[in-house]
Amino acid sequence: MNRHLQKHVGEPPFQCHLCPAAFAYNSQLVTHVRSHTGERPFSCIQCNASYSQKGALGVHMRRHNGERPYPCLHCKASFVRKCSLTEHIRLHTGERPFSCVHCNASFSHKNSLVKHIRTHTRERPFLCIQCNASFSYKSSLDVHMRSHSGERPYRCLHCKASFLVKDRLDVHMRSHTGERPFSCEQCNASFSRKDSLVRHVRAHTRERRFFCVHCNASFLRKANLEKHIRAHKAERPFSCVHCNASFVTERRLIAHKRTHAGERLFGCVYCGAFFARKGNLTEHIRTHTGERPFSCVHCNASFTRKQQLMNHMSRRHEKKP
Repeated sequence: MNRHLQKHVGEPPFQCHLCPAAFAYNSQLVTHVRSHTGERPFSCIQCNASYSQKGALGVHMRRHNGERPYPCLHCKASFVRKCSLTEHIRLHTGERPFSCVHCNASFSHKNSLVKHIRTHTRERPFLCIQCNASFSYKSSLDVHMRSHSGERPYRCLHCKASFLVKDRLDVHMRSHTGERPFSCEQCNASFSRKDSLVRHVRAHTRERRFFCVHCNASFLRKANLEKHIRAHKAERPFSCVHCNASFVTERRLIAHKRTHAGERLFGCVYCGAFFARKGNLTEHIRTHTGERPFSCVHCNASFTRKQQLMNHMSRRHEKKP
């Protein structure tokens, strides 16, 4: 009873020594400290997953068992966790019960409000105990801790690639499947990554925000401007240790090194082919899917490769004197 009353009066007695957080119960403090230390004592016996809380392991086990005990009454969706169902139902009702005290924003999820408020307060409560880094979100701290431990828990089933965060694995998987979920509303182009679509849309709007100080050239992407400036300086800072080759970008050097090692990381899910470069795999997958993303603006021709489109434009549509 005394412990319960502490929730109503005064300062919570269990104070974190790594940040300002305080808790009514010692068990809550123990769980919280794991967000700083990265300790994950609850391990799955069916895979390599581990968790800081026993309840999180229980939820994870439902995914192995296919158990989704919380169905939605409005649609066919069902959920592993009750809180996920509660949040989902707000999509049907339009309810946004969590309001920001600093502005007019409101949210259907409490976590979304907490994250939003940190954009006002600049609060970074999640501290790394191995360096001076601090983060606004626990998930960001979790990812950062992997940079210390070398852990890359998200592994590709089709090749040897592994990733710190699931989002990067999802993007990588599209290089195997050929999936391109981000489509341009102004033409037939589609992309595996949202940022690629954003860059493409700028080509329609002619939004070129990056300007060269040496000439009149302008670019959609900062990386392209940096490459262009190196051409002015004849700078090729990335050199191969196996031969005399040097490159303007590190990505080109990495792809080149695979030709020395015979390394072919990128595998096709439709056949047994493997490629040293992701771009070569992407082009190869189009032979299976029939995709022709490079369309001519002057006629109905379309092509699997950008260079083919450029050749077509110069041969068929280039103005002759």
